[in-house]
Amino acid sequence: MGGQNMNTTRHSEPRRGVGISLIITVIAGLTGNLLTSCTADFLEMNTNPNQVTAEQMEVNNYRTGTKVLNLQNLVVPVQEHMYQFNESLSGGPFGGYIGSTVDTWLTRFETFNPSADWRKWPFANVITDTYAPYRGIVTATDDEIANAFANLFRVAIMHRMTDSYGPIPYSDAVANESIYVKYDSQEVVYMKMFDELDAAIKVFSENTGLASSAWSSYDYVYYGNISQWLKYANSLKLRMAMRLSYVKPETAKAKAEEAIASGVITSNADNAYMHAAENRTALIYNDWADHRVGADIINYMNGYNDPRREKMFLPNDAGNYAGIRIGSDVSSKTAAVSNYSNMQVSTDTPYLWLNAAEVSFLMAEYELRWGSEDAAKRLYEQGITLSFEEKGASGAAEYIADTESKPAVYVDPLGNYSMSMRQSDVTVAWQTGAGTEVNLEKIITQKWIAIFPLGVEAWSEYRRTGYPRLLPAPQDKSGGTVDLEHHARRLTYPVEEYQMNNSNLQEAISTLNAETQGTRTGDGMGTRVWWDVKQW
Repeated sequence: MGGQNMNTTRHSEPRRGVGISLIITVIAGLTGNLLTSCTADFLEMNTNPNQVTAEQMEVNNYRTGTKVLNLQNLVVPVQEHMYQFNESLSGGPFGGYIGSTVDTWLTRFETFNPSADWRKWPFANVITDTYAPYRGIVTATDDEIANAFANLFRVAIMHRMTDSYGPIPYSDAVANESIYVKYDSQEVVYMKMFDELDAAIKVFSENTGLASSAWSSYDYVYYGNISQWLKYANSLKLRMAMRLSYVKPETAKAKAEEAIASGVITSNADNAYMHAAENRTALIYNDWADHRVGADIINYMNGYNDPRREKMFLPNDAGNYAGIRIGSDVSSKTAAVSNYSNMQVSTDTPYLWLNAAEVSFLMAEYELRWGSEDAAKRLYEQGITLSFEEKGASGAAEYIADTESKPAVYVDPLGNYSMSMRQSDVTVAWQTGAGTEVNLEKIITQKWIAIFPLGVEAWSEYRRTGYPRLLPAPQDKSGGTVDLEHHARRLTYPVEEYQMNNSNLQEAISTLNAETQGTRTGDGMGTRVWWDVKQW
């Protein structure tokens, strides 16, 4: 898209299933007797010998496998424009990771006034591209592994969407070819997703001995290793369970216990990475230079003198690690690109979905809330160690023991948006006996660093817990619907839903209002979703 005019960007049409048809032309004037005499040989004579048959399409799972791969491509979108809207422009900024550099973008998510064209990408485009292959699997095959994959990936895709919006189309979107359907409440969506995850987990657990060759051609994450898919599914369940820790703590505890007992990711060898043929985000960050790393995460890592910086970021032209204040107005893209750090990404970088460090921090929080503080401390330190190992950084032990370092005060290299105070006083070393909140901030802060650049996940955890403490948004262009100290709490539905699905949308907004426990209501960016109930 090149960064300058996103509203006119061309993008690929939603993928559609392609059927194989046999076109038979019957020459007019044949008599009934002639037709009768030719019946036995008709199909053979009029079939293209080079044409692929439906039976051949099923060999090696081709027909179904390509749809499985299409769904994998959407968990964290590999298409550059969809990735940019979901991560670089919305989830990334709201999670404290990424700020935009383009000086002509006046209507942005990070300033809480996205244009109508921008608003449709994280919603309508994701739904359209997801349900074509999803329906193509669940309505066309009885293969239990294929159906388990379809349901797992739908959950992996749609949990990000419901976390971003609240109520979404879910139940009615399966059988209905239209995307303009009724919405489910977020609570209903989560409960259905848990059911579907549990069903997939059961199938995977019963098929761990399946040869990887059955799916390796259509699986760019684990290449057909069902044992690893079982660990991923349980780890995703654990992530989702902890999301409910404030709004539905008993359910959160029970689901987390189930996930951990069934077996989660504990080693970097089992990390979920999508190995696409080409990482197209290299275009976004390196070629287009539309974004630079946010001040928030670099402030923390600068203050901690974090050895992972050199593995994650590039220094600016002055040789320093410096972040852009997210939500600021950019007067010169050239100056922004030169003065702020870029993330490290190349065309062969895999797309992160979920890593062992995140799982370790999730289990640390579980223990902090419902188990042993000693276990929480061990898992917290294990999460940091796993992150250092994943990044190829040294010095984890010294980092873990640091009781003094705190996030740095933000100094804007361009002198426009500097701050006089640091955003948090949180240190790295665990403080035994200091209380849940002190150590929870440590867990979430270190998880936030470890899962970069998963913007939607970082934003969700920030809303759920209040951590990490982010810089206040520098300006509000939302018309007053957003609190600058608390940032955006959700995305707004696209204009197309108001135009084409208004009755269902109005019901969804009423549901959103009924579920929210915040003071703001309606389809605004300041309204809290169902699980966002902690007051901070």
